[in-house]
Amino acid sequence: MSRSINAPRAGTVRATLHAVALASALVLTLGAPRVSAQTRAATPAARRIAENVALHMQMTPVPAGTAADTARAAAVAYTLRGAIAKYRDTTTAVADGYRMFAPRIRNQKVYHFSSNWMGVQENFRFDPSKPTSLLYTKKPDGAFELVGAMYVAPKRYTPEQLDERVPLSVARWHKHVNWCLPPRGQAERWLERKDGQPVFGPESPIVSKAACDAVGGVFRDSIFGWMVHANVFAGNDAKSIWGDEHAAHDMHDGMRMDGSGGEP
Repeated sequence: MSRSINAPRAGTVRATLHAVALASALVLTLGAPRVSAQTRAATPAARRIAENVALHMQMTPVPAGTAADTARAAAVAYTLRGAIAKYRDTTTAVADGYRMFAPRIRNQKVYHFSSNWMGVQENFRFDPSKPTSLLYTKKPDGAFELVGAMYVAPKRYTPEQLDERVPLSVARWHKHVNWCLPPRGQAERWLERKDGQPVFGPESPIVSKAACDAVGGVFRDSIFGWMVHANVFAGNDAKSIWGDEHAAHDMHDGMRMDGSGGEP
């Protein structure tokens, strides 16, 4: 039931809200993220990290889809592609209020240029032409390449509310959950490791307040809000655009938070 975004037949969808962000990666999950073939074939240490990352990722369920879902998602993608084409040059994006998220983190797989104002606006409306973040990768020559954008929604939103914005049968929303962070002013503690694993952040095995308290950290049950990526320049079919296997994706490789500062 995929359809090219070049000829949508549906009107825009309602919805999306909240802050901006990025980060990587059980907790009362609505749907468990899958572990990729690359992860299964990785070294034990790499597998452990990938499994930890999945613990910090909450994904929406995948209901049975309908033709109407496909049409709605295609309409959103079509509108988005036309609206953000002008941001292929990051200079234009910056001029319009989009700023690189976590600029001190080197070698990001996907760079988020986010607008606080757009994030606030998404508390009150969903406009497919005005995403909270623009998504870029880097070419071998170091130049940024626009791949798509990210919409956000409040962390309190139910699957039904998220579905009103971008249908869950087509796109899986994700939320970063259960992080243990170093206390403010102790950024150097991002580098701490125990039993060969990070103590803090999205690659830590810590997923409870009690365990976080035990290491002197600050526990956050949810970081940012719900997010969904729309890679509208990756292709015309729904899987290319919305099939972002975020939990198994390597987009956060290199993001160890060392040098990025303390608590977000």
